[in-house]
Amino acid sequence: MRKTILALGLAASLSAFSLTANAQNTTDYIMCPGDVLQVIVYGHEDLSTPANASNSPYVVRPDGKVSFPLIGDVDVTGKTVAQFREELASRFSQYLVTPSISVNVMKLGTTRVYVLGEIKRPGLYELEKSHKVIDALAKAEGFTEKAAKKNVFLVRAGSTEVEKLNVNNFLTKADQKANVVLNEGDCLYLTSNHKVIFSRDIMPFLSAAYYVSEIKNDND
Repeated sequence: MRKTILALGLAASLSAFSLTANAQNTTDYIMCPGDVLQVIVYGHEDLSTPANASNSPYVVRPDGKVSFPLIGDVDVTGKTVAQFREELASRFSQYLVTPSISVNVMKLGTTRVYVLGEIKRPGLYELEKSHKVIDALAKAEGFTEKAAKKNVFLVRAGSTEVEKLNVNNFLTKADQKANVVLNEGDCLYLTSNHKVIFSRDIMPFLSAAYYVSEIKNDND
């Protein structure tokens, strides 16, 4: 009974932290593939998103880059909108005199991540606005009471290396070290025994989830 109450309390904390993080990230949004951008280079309509356009030529590609005239590709990986705008201004300053630039996200991209193991709703989730560990755990409705919250495992897409994250420190001390940014295809795995074997615990889930995702996409 005590474990159940504790699990419910942690789940509530997880949701609260997620809501707070989302509120903070309205200004600190970290850009991701799929973001559709409105870019205005004042005084240079040929470099800007067309006025009143419903779409934009500036879309973040799957490799995390956006292509621009004059300056070529600009990488958005790990950048906030403000940081991206500053880089644009710096790059365009090689060709324009004191360029004035604004950047807005017209449509948010989504990051798809797997949340597996001792979680209430294991599966593949799409994250918007914020793409961090706590957001993914909240999407999956929090831990089971057996979950080892001090040892949440992160496997980056395309890698078999496993990184340990102490989510308990985030929940109890607001320690941000565990609340890292997730990328497309990353996998979070929660165990009850503090151990994870990639080929046994994760690969079967990823393979099954991949095929389900492909079938769903084919039916869209």
